[in-house]
Amino acid sequence: MKKYSAFALILILASTALIPSSRAADNPPRKIMTGWIPYYSMKTALPDALNNSDLIKEVMPFWYTLKFDGKAKAAVITDLYAPANPSVPIAEPLSALRNAGFSIIPTITDGTDKLVLAGLLKSATSRAQIISAIMKLVTTNNYDGIDLDFEGFAFVDGNTSWTSTAPLWTAFVKELSEALHSQQKLLSISTPYVLNPNDAQKGYYVYAWAAVASYIDKLRIMTYDYSVSKAGPLGPITWAERTVQYAISIMPASKVFVGVPGYGRDWVTSVSGICPSNVANTVKVGAKAATFVMRDAAALAATYGATPVYNEQYGEMSFTYQKIYNGTTDSGLSTSCTASRTAWYQDAKSWALRAALVTKYRIGGITAWTFGMEEPLAMESIRQVAKEIAPDQVNIVASVDKSNVDYGNPITIQATVKIKDQTPLANVPVRIEGRSPGETNWRLLATDTSNLNGVIEKPLIVGKSTSIRIYSEPTWDRSEGASTEISVSVNRLLSISAPGTARSNEALTITGQIRPRIGGVYIQAASLVNGTWKELAQPVVTDAQGTFSINLTGQMRGVLTLRLNVAADAQWTQVTSQTFNIIIR
Repeated sequence: MKKYSAFALILILASTALIPSSRAADNPPRKIMTGWIPYYSMKTALPDALNNSDLIKEVMPFWYTLKFDGKAKAAVITDLYAPANPSVPIAEPLSALRNAGFSIIPTITDGTDKLVLAGLLKSATSRAQIISAIMKLVTTNNYDGIDLDFEGFAFVDGNTSWTSTAPLWTAFVKELSEALHSQQKLLSISTPYVLNPNDAQKGYYVYAWAAVASYIDKLRIMTYDYSVSKAGPLGPITWAERTVQYAISIMPASKVFVGVPGYGRDWVTSVSGICPSNVANTVKVGAKAATFVMRDAAALAATYGATPVYNEQYGEMSFTYQKIYNGTTDSGLSTSCTASRTAWYQDAKSWALRAALVTKYRIGGITAWTFGMEEPLAMESIRQVAKEIAPDQVNIVASVDKSNVDYGNPITIQATVKIKDQTPLANVPVRIEGRSPGETNWRLLATDTSNLNGVIEKPLIVGKSTSIRIYSEPTWDRSEGASTEISVSVNRLLSISAPGTARSNEALTITGQIRPRIGGVYIQAASLVNGTWKELAQPVVTDAQGTFSINLTGQMRGVLTLRLNVAADAQWTQVTSQTFNIIIR
C-alpha cells in the first residue's frame, strides 16, 4: 500500500473535498479573495485555500522575514517555512498552489531591530543589496512577485521617525518596483491604514501611499486591529470604508484590497476578587487581549452561556461573559476571582459586508488574515457576493481560412466574441497572439476590435509555423477570453535558377535562394534515373542571405531531370521543388 505523509494526505483531502452541488449549476464567482498562508499553520491554511480556489486569484505565503547579518553587515532573507515544516519540502505546497492556478506572491516581514531597516534604506548601496536578495528569492522560486509587510516602521520604530523614513521607503519601493517589473513580476505592499492627510486622523502615514501608488501593483490594507488596548471592534466598517475611499482617490481601485480578520480578541473589562498568581498578570483590566480564531467563536460563547450579538454600527459580532479563576496566591493560599470579559470578532455577515466594498468601489478584492481561521459560512458568504458580481464569461471562437501556406502569403483569421448566452460583444479589444515550436510565451502578432456583431476578421502574415489564438483582457464586467489554439503551417519558398541547356561533359551550376533568408540550411540535388531519384554530389549550405550554389560535373547527352530538397530542421519541414529539366547537348 502506498504511504503518504500527513501533509500529502491533507493535499489529497483538499483536492477531493465536497463542493456544494448548487455551486456547479451557478456561474463561477468573481475571484475577489486573496489571503495569507502562514508557515506555522500549513495544515489548515493550505487546504482552505485549495478548497476555495474558485474564489481565489492569488495567495501570499507568509514564509520569509528580513534580518540583519551583523557579521556580513548586510540584510538577509530568512526562510521561516523550512524550520517549521522539516518533513515537507517547499516544492510540495508550491506545486499544489500552482496546480490550483494561483498567483504566488510571498510576504517578507521586517525581522530587524528598532530603526535598523530604516537605517539601511538611507544608503543606495544597502537598498540595492536588499533588492538583490529579494530578486534572487523571486527568480529562484519563480514567484509571481513579492509582498512587503514592513510593520516595524509603524509599531517598533515610533512615530517620531515617520517623517524621515517615508521618503526612504518611497525610494526603496520605486527601485524594487523597477527591478521586479523588468522581470514581469509584481510588487505588493501590506500596510496598516492610512487616511487623507488633510484629515485630523492621518493613520500610519509613514507608508506614503500617494508617493508609492504608481510603483506598486497591489495595496493590501490591514483594516483590522482597530481596537487593541481596550475592548472594541476589530475593524469598524465605516473606518474600513474611509480607508478604502482614500486609497482609491490616489491610485486605481483595482490595486486596492481590504483586509478581513479571521480571528477575534477577548478582553478583561473588570475583575472582582483576588486572582490566582498564575493568571494575575493576564487576568486584569488593561492586560493584552486573548485571541481566538473565528471558527471557534460560537463554541467559546456557548461554553460560557453567552449569545453573540451582531453590532450594526460596526458590522461585527460581540459577546460578554464571566469566567471564574480558581487557584492559589504566591503564598499558597486558596483564592478565586471573577473576570468579566468582552469578545469581538467578524463572522460570515461581517465578511460579506466588507466584500460588498468590492462591488461598491470596484476594488481588487479582499485579503484574509489568514486562510483557515474562518468559519465555513464565511467563505460561502464571500462566494455569494462574488457570484452577484461575477463578470460575464467571454467565449471566443476563432478559425483561419488556410492552415497551410507558403512563406509570405497571408491568412485571414476570423472570430466571434460572445458571452455565455451567445450575445455578441461589440468593441472588445483583442490581441492576436502566436507561439511557435520551442516558445513558451505568447507574442503579439496583431490587434483588432470586434465589430457590432462581435466579429473579428483580420488578414495576417506569419513568418513561420505558429499556433495562433485570440485573447481579450479581463475587465470589471467581463472575464478574460481566449480562443482555442489554431495551428498554421508555413512552408519555405524555394526559387531556382538553372540553365535550360548545357554542353555534354561540361560542368554546370544551379543557383537559388530560400525564403525566409536563413543561413546554414542544407540543399540537396537529386536526378531521376530509370524512375528512381538519386542524390547528386554533396549537399550545399545556404549563406546568411539564404542563397546557394550547386556545382554539378559534366553530364552525358540527353535530358537531365532534377529536383532540389531543402532539409527539415526544428522550425521547418522539408521542402521539395518541382522537377525541372536541363537538355544536355
